[in-house]
Amino acid sequence: MNVGGGGMGRPQGSGLDDGNSQVEPVTYICGECGCDVMLQPNAAVRCRSCGSRILYKKRSRKMMQYEAR
Repeated sequence: MNVGGGGMGRPQGSGLDDGNSQVEPVTYICGECGCDVMLQPNAAVRCRSCGSRILYKKRSRKMMQYEAR
């Protein structure tokens, strides 16, 4: 029996809402022409300028700190 919601699926306290929240687009950089491409989760992975499918995820400016065990 799985108590606490920590088994399969999303971890407990993952910060993701199941309801009516608006999803932010993610910014990628095109590998061919170098322009910024903003994509929604359901959008096709393609540069709007040159049509290339090679996109690199832009690094977040937010400081992330992880605790290792």
